[in-house]
Amino acid sequence: MLTPALAQSLHVLGITPTLLQARGLQPCAEATQLTLAEIGPEGREFLLEPGAAQAWQTMKAAASRDGVAMCLVSAFRSVGRQTEILRDKLAAGVSIEEALRWVAPPGYSEHHSGRAIDIGVPGEPALEECFETTEAFAWLQAHAASHGFSLSYPRGNTSGYGYEPWHWCFQAR
Repeated sequence: MLTPALAQSLHVLGITPTLLQARGLQPCAEATQLTLAEIGPEGREFLLEPGAAQAWQTMKAAASRDGVAMCLVSAFRSVGRQTEILRDKLAAGVSIEEALRWVAPPGYSEHHSGRAIDIGVPGEPALEECFETTEAFAWLQAHAASHGFSLSYPRGNTSGYGYEPWHWCFQAR
């Protein structure tokens, strides 16, 4: 549900209700219970809702047993952080239309739910389409569903987002 403050924030960013409706975007509530899912190499803490955190850890361990290394690049993201990311894109001169191909509007990101993850491979570029050529992506295509994860934004998705082979979301079972 959109609060008046969030509606005002979207308006200031140039995101209209018409745009949201045209793309079929649904509001996504922020998780209320989060747990540590992983600590990155630089000490960054990645938080997820407990079921997603457990599923990620189990899936990552299974991939590791198969000789496939994966790591988190992003996990839970607050509405405030989502707003900052979008503002930074706009400040860098990116149009709102182009920014919204890659960044969900505040209040509409799966990351708010605490169930979405961006996956990377240690030592490889993060958040790049070339992730689809990695062993990790091939492994995810074959095994992620059995761990409750699905690819959110495949090629030609109807949400209007670009192809994100790294973005997977846990569907509570």
